[in-house]
Amino acid sequence: MGLIKEEIEVPEKVQVTLEAGNVKVKGPQGEVSRSLWHPKIRIEKKGKHVVVSSEMGRRKEKALVGTYTAHIKNMVVGVTTGFEYKMKIVYAHFPIKASVKGDTFVIENFLGEKSPRKTSILRGTKVAIKGDVVELSGADVEAVGQTAANIERATKIKGFDPRVFQDGIYITQKPGR
Repeated sequence: MGLIKEEIEVPEKVQVTLEAGNVKVKGPQGEVSRSLWHPKIRIEKKGKHVVVSSEMGRRKEKALVGTYTAHIKNMVVGVTTGFEYKMKIVYAHFPIKASVKGDTFVIENFLGEKSPRKTSILRGTKVAIKGDVVELSGADVEAVGQTAANIERATKIKGFDPRVFQDGIYITQKPGR
């Protein structure tokens, strides 16, 4: 039980702003902000480092320090290089037509259905459809990942044998793998 401290190095092109429990990270790929506040956790900026610390060295506080550090590191990576997911459109029965209309991803002719399936694209996520590959990119890893999950879930098959009907849009590549 003592001081727990983690340091995150901030690259030159990145600006970190801390104000009232909100962490804002701005870089060449965009801006990501997040609310990170806990009464026993302190986040401070010291030169080219962001320090996440806690005076109470208990298990819960140690876990929170690690979690906050991981969130801030993801934010820094997001605004410098960004995150990219790749998805594949798979069909055996009816050709699937996917398109983007504003902030909505539209899946038409899925299993021959007359009405299109729609799902939302979260803010800051760019979606590009190239043939049977869907590429999602953005600075916020959670927004990009949740958009990919929304698209995958929109093509979930109900009422058919999933071993036979393997049609859908599936995640094939995640960041860091």
